[in-house]
Amino acid sequence: MVGMLQRVMVCSPRNAGWNEPKKARHWQELGFLHVPDFPAAQAQHEAMCRELASAGAEVVYLRPSAKLSLDAVYVHDTSLPTDFGLILMRPGKPNRVAEVCEHREFCQGMGIPILGQIEAPGTTEAGDMVWLDSETLLIGHGYRTNAAGIEQMRVLMKPNRVEVIPAPLPYGSGSSACLHLMTLISLLDEQTVLVDLAWLAVETVELLRSRGYKFVEIEASERRTLACNVLSLGRRRLLALQENDGTNDRLRRAGFEVRTFPGRELGINGSGGPTCLTRALLRS
Repeated sequence: MVGMLQRVMVCSPRNAGWNEPKKARHWQELGFLHVPDFPAAQAQHEAMCRELASAGAEVVYLRPSAKLSLDAVYVHDTSLPTDFGLILMRPGKPNRVAEVCEHREFCQGMGIPILGQIEAPGTTEAGDMVWLDSETLLIGHGYRTNAAGIEQMRVLMKPNRVEVIPAPLPYGSGSSACLHLMTLISLLDEQTVLVDLAWLAVETVELLRSRGYKFVEIEASERRTLACNVLSLGRRRLLALQENDGTNDRLRRAGFEVRTFPGRELGINGSGGPTCLTRALLRS
């Protein structure tokens, strides 16, 4: 999760149908804060993609489809690439299930093999999954990823000698909110993790400390603006939302180069930061 980012998949607001009134009118039931402003969101997405390209990543775009909802811009959640192939999720948010076939077709078209797919009654979203190293996958257990989904992930990973460790998530503001494990943790490099410490379970904090991670804590006042959701570009470079000045300053003082883009309309409105808005396909 912290290697040099070489290829990344995104889904623009245009391709997700933010400019289509029939889709946009569902904003409230999907948990958005306000009616989406398509031109602003599209401009912010283009700014993000410029930052990704300038960091050396090849940016590839998920195709538009009638099956996609507004949430498809948060392209991270529907699939999990591994060294052994792609695992297709079964999102806990029902409107996102249709994204799975789009990810399958797109990634197969790029020559990425499919390792497996989560089936009912399991639910999983990749925003709940953090690689601590190449043999350890930490998975948040909450409203979007359930125990059955975690067990299916364990079965898929076992032949490849990957340990799956569940991480309990807090109730937060309830089942309608988007609270992923990666809302509370972002790996910055092999030794450093950005955390929303107050909301992490004690056992998760102890696990990270036992593995020698150094913590950078977010500015607590920036929790609602997704301060903990940053994307590692590799080589101690990060991509973050420009709205979180306090946390970004802490990251810079910790020795990281922080690139930013405006995300109030694109990210904060629908509860998805830079990691949610990207699906890393290749790192080195």
